[in-house]
Amino acid sequence: MTIVKQISLFDIQELLNLESSRRFDAIFSTFDVQPIFHLFSKKTMRGAPRECNYGAMIQSLIVRIVERIPTIKDLVKRLINDPLFRFDCGFLVSDAVPSEASYSRMIDVISQSTILDDMQDALIHQAFLEGHLSDEHLAIDATHFESRDASKPSEKKERSTKKRGRKSKEEHATWLAEQAEMEANRTTYEKKIEHQLDTPLETLWTDAPIAPQWGIKKNSNGKNTFWFGFKGHLAVSTKSQYIVSRLMTSGNLHDSKAAIPLLKKVEHMTPAHFTTVVFDAGYDYEPIYEQATKQQMRVVIPYNPRREGEYVGFDEYFRPTCVREHSYCYDSFDHQYRTLKFTRPKECSTCPLREDSLCQKVFKIKCDTDIRKYTYPSRGSELWKSLYKERTAVERVNAYLKQYFQLKNVRHRTGRKAKLHFDLVTFIYNACKLAADRINAILQNQKLAA
Repeated sequence: MTIVKQISLFDIQELLNLESSRRFDAIFSTFDVQPIFHLFSKKTMRGAPRECNYGAMIQSLIVRIVERIPTIKDLVKRLINDPLFRFDCGFLVSDAVPSEASYSRMIDVISQSTILDDMQDALIHQAFLEGHLSDEHLAIDATHFESRDASKPSEKKERSTKKRGRKSKEEHATWLAEQAEMEANRTTYEKKIEHQLDTPLETLWTDAPIAPQWGIKKNSNGKNTFWFGFKGHLAVSTKSQYIVSRLMTSGNLHDSKAAIPLLKKVEHMTPAHFTTVVFDAGYDYEPIYEQATKQQMRVVIPYNPRREGEYVGFDEYFRPTCVREHSYCYDSFDHQYRTLKFTRPKECSTCPLREDSLCQKVFKIKCDTDIRKYTYPSRGSELWKSLYKERTAVERVNAYLKQYFQLKNVRHRTGRKAKLHFDLVTFIYNACKLAADRINAILQNQKLAA
């Protein structure tokens, strides 16, 4: 019997197992480090020359994430004790090993710029041009990680005694004026989600809160877990698993408030490329459907009931039911009129009421009737279920970032430097992914040539 050996795809784990010099060269070849290096270039020819090799320092900062070196102190120690590692990072024989203070000053300068956002966009564009990012489905989710900062004790608020009874007209008018003033003074992310629909992308990106805050979520056992730190919101392509867009916010921001900024960022980077976006039930809000529909994208979100009674005449997937409560079958979707078509249940073939006037043959329901309940693909259909299974891609990327790329190992205080850590981790992940895809393409070409 002939044994057929299947070729395995070259993944990130195999890239990390390569010899260090080959691994670093493959990763560094995916991007240009010059934009960061320009932050430290001298503005004039006067004055003393730069003493630090900033190009090698930037590369060593990236290598620290790849090699899973926990602290800058350990990185400096390894640079001193390992000459080969020092050469792999780009240092010359004549270069002195930078101190921890030098790295701290460099990190502070980079954190004050948006250069990593530009490099991330360029890297995604390069993967798109090379054909590695060709899938059209997107999955969006959030993950949490703790801050290096210590939490501050909450201030005790004095209880205000409320006057019983109905307010007078003057008091009611004063109260309305106070509420209107409070609403006007709210920040972009303190307002309701529908306000984000008309807000420009630049405003949504710059106004995102990044101060560490207490966050809460339910674990798999249904119990609340707390952390003091941040949330990382990711938009991941489901097959190639590139992080197309990412956003870091405070830990107390609801996941749904980062969905529209991510969708607008994806549309800005790759217009009309992605056709489907998948969320979990926490994103079941009408403005998110509106934004995705505006971008000509199909939306797959489990329905999340909110204080709603029984929907008479429909099943759990909002399909019509007959007199004997059999669900109608989803048949097709009319793209021109955005209408779902449902036909008679299979049980109607033997039902004595099939010729009765109460039994309708076909139901047509427009999606605009309720964009949360009536989506394409229809809820409960095989296509909807298969698309929702692709959401595991973003969960897998979250696990990669925490297990292999030190997302949880935040070594800097303040939200600004924590954001630099998050941006650097996601950028290095994409660089490793592109390097692995390039090596995989070379191996496949060699196999075809053989």
